[in-house]
Parts: sequence; C-alpha cells; structure tokens
Amino acid sequence: MKTSKFILTVALVVAGLISSPAATQVGNPVKGTTPRALVVDLYKQHQKKRGPFFQSRNRALLDKYFAPELANLIWRDAGSAGDEVGALDGDPLFNAQDMDIKNFAVQEGVGGPRMVVVPVSFENLGERHEIKFRLFSGGGRW
Repeated sequence: MKTSKFILTVALVVAGLISSPAATQVGNPVKGTTPRALVVDLYKQHQKKRGPFFQSRNRALLDKYFAPELANLIWRDAGSAGDEVGALDGDPLFNAQDMDIKNFAVQEGVGGPRMVVVPVSFENLGERHEIKFRLFSGGGRW
C-alpha cells in the first residue's frame, strides 16, 4: 500500500487537451481542461476496463494523466506484476482494496495559476475519505 499512498501524495501533472497558456489559469475554464474536469475524467477512465492502472497494453492513458516519472512507476509495476498483485495492491483512486463507494464528489480546484488542489470526497464501507489531487501546470497544460 506504500506505493498507492505515494501515488496519492505525489503531485500529479494532468495533461490537458490544448496547449493554450490560458488553460493554466484557474477561473479561466477552457472546455474539458479545468483541473476539476481532468480529475473527473480520470475517475471516468478508471471505471472502464481499460483505465490507466493495472493494465500493461496501452500506456497512453498514463501519459495523459500523470507526470512522466509517476507514469513510469505505474507502468513498470503493472508490467512486472504479470497475473499477480504488484506494488499497487489496492485501488489508488480510492485508497482501498474493498469498495462500496457512496456520496462521491469532486470539488472545484483551489489554488493559483501554477498549482491547484482538487479534493475528492466519498464514503467507503461507511467511512468518510478525502483525497487531494495536486495538479501542476506546465507547457500550457495541467
């Protein structure tokens, strides 16, 4: 579980779909590129069978959502695990192995033009949780 906690605390660089410098400004929402929209999209992709974690066929989603260093760690873990459980022995987006998710909510990001924190809250098995994603802007993208 150490790696999943590392992933949750490491600053995420989420690549936007445009390269405009305006996309790096909080409060200047460009369709599909706000920090909150990117976190929402990450969770949507994660629900699909071909989400960014626990697969070793297509690295594109990892590169879309994570900084190269973090994407490399996730990719290597998925590839080296084979049919076994790798270092990520739980779901990193819910920080759990067993899940019964309720009251899921992604809040608006808070921060400045270079870094935004997007809180995600939910209940799992009757316990309240909050995960804070740190998104950094770079190259005209989050």
